[in-house]
Amino acid sequence: MHYRFALAALLAWLPFTEAAALSAVSAGREVVVVFNTRMAGSEGVARHYAAARQVPDEQVIGLELSLTEEIARVDYELWLAKPLAYELQKRGLWKLGKVVRAITNATDLREVELPVESQIRYVVLCYGVPLKIKADPTWKDPGDDLWPPELRRNEAAVDSELATLPLPPELRKATGLIRNTAYTTTNSAWLHPTNGILLVTRLDGPSAEIARGLVDAALRAETNGWWGRAYCDARGLHDPNFKLGEDWMIGAHELCRIAGLDSVLDTNAATFPPGFPLSHIAFYAGWYDADVSGPLAADTVEFMPGAFAYHLHSFSAASLRTRDRHWAGPLLARGAACTMGSVYEPYLSGTPDIGVFTARWLLNNFTFGEAAYAAQQALSWQTTVVGDPLYRAFAWHPQLLHMKLENLGRPEIAWSHIRVVNLMQLRGTPLLQLTAYLQGLEMTRTNALLQEKLGDLHAAVGKPESTVLAWRRALEFEPSPMQRLRLRLKLAEALTAQGRDADALDNGLALRREFPRRPGQLELCQQLLPLARKLGRAELAAELEAEIQRRLPPPPATNAPVSAP
Repeated sequence: MHYRFALAALLAWLPFTEAAALSAVSAGREVVVVFNTRMAGSEGVARHYAAARQVPDEQVIGLELSLTEEIARVDYELWLAKPLAYELQKRGLWKLGKVVRAITNATDLREVELPVESQIRYVVLCYGVPLKIKADPTWKDPGDDLWPPELRRNEAAVDSELATLPLPPELRKATGLIRNTAYTTTNSAWLHPTNGILLVTRLDGPSAEIARGLVDAALRAETNGWWGRAYCDARGLHDPNFKLGEDWMIGAHELCRIAGLDSVLDTNAATFPPGFPLSHIAFYAGWYDADVSGPLAADTVEFMPGAFAYHLHSFSAASLRTRDRHWAGPLLARGAACTMGSVYEPYLSGTPDIGVFTARWLLNNFTFGEAAYAAQQALSWQTTVVGDPLYRAFAWHPQLLHMKLENLGRPEIAWSHIRVVNLMQLRGTPLLQLTAYLQGLEMTRTNALLQEKLGDLHAAVGKPESTVLAWRRALEFEPSPMQRLRLRLKLAEALTAQGRDADALDNGLALRREFPRRPGQLELCQQLLPLARKLGRAELAAELEAEIQRRLPPPPATNAPVSAP
């Protein structure tokens, strides 16, 4: 019964396209890989990716480029854009032809040259290829003065500028932005050079090793499933000027739930605090800190294989070669497999629509590259896209993946069972039936993930003792550090609500012992002290009192004069 239940849930799941999985074998032929011949490690990243995705050797191109992340526009044109366009035509990767296009308005029709056939759709820029094009006040294009002052700029992300390479020169202007006609498309085939767009992403990061690992992480997720939890960090804003970003974060959360993930939505004004238990991160989206912060700034972050992580900020990707400044570089350094970010000020509407991205990547089964560009309203603008463009979060049909994991005895099958429960819950299946499903699985008895989920279901149907029992059992079966922290925090709340003072005290002491460097130790001791006194634990109470005194901040200094003796 449980097996049929699982397969029925997954069969009714996402609008998965069989063609997506079948095309993965030949997708490498749609990719051109570009590396910097002057940067150590760049070619190694390129060759590694080409081997992993079966990109033909003739589609790996080395160019002599600057060693800096920021380049002048004239250098971008001279050393990157024009040589790449030349190589694409010379190697027969696309064919140019004459067509008639509207240029300045609907009646300004001109014959222009652009790709009429193209074997390739993706360009992968490898570690060492410059990231951004700096502003050039001397660069002038016809019609520059028509842009409003805030858009009368010609700095841009290299990725976003190169995405417009299929457009004829008459339409490819440096100043301002170019409207992305593929924004919100649900037809992935539209994202094609013959429609004026190249899907440009990069394998990059603080080191060549990190850049190499991005495709490896994507392939691991495609092989055994993209699993984990989602965390969306909104700000609880009601200001109309920021409503767009808030709606995107909330929308991403809801879409992750529809995809079957356990998703956490935070609506506090501040970002996730340092002690927040982010465990098993498959998807993270948040805003709006300048530099990596909270639990994501820790030395170790629990990113799952293939994890996507994105923080909306005007300069979130101002540099990718840093591990502790901005966001994109630090997220990659801590294990995220793909991200996006802004290299210069984009303004809110010029950042990726994370709601559209989530829908296309998780629900429409777009590749990462397709989803990233379907989510952008503007090209020739400020967004860089980092990760394997061919990566699909759901590369397998969910039914087939579930059966594969069960047959192979893979531990990831626990996540598939959790997704079954979440999807059936969304369809209105009674919670008691879902509880029975988990209880009927042999694996649940010894699995921390399934025991925690069982406890959550017990809590939802109002069974407090069963809730505590399941969460305590989860602690016995090697939860990850952040799952252990979350379980301790949930148990603290549940035990206090049930008036189980002795158990609440023991749990709090375990929390203090297991996470001695977690922020909030003073507050924890202050919470435990009344329980210790109430239970007659005099020695423990004295210890807690001493610890509280040690951790209390010193009294403010006074400037009062000292009286003479």
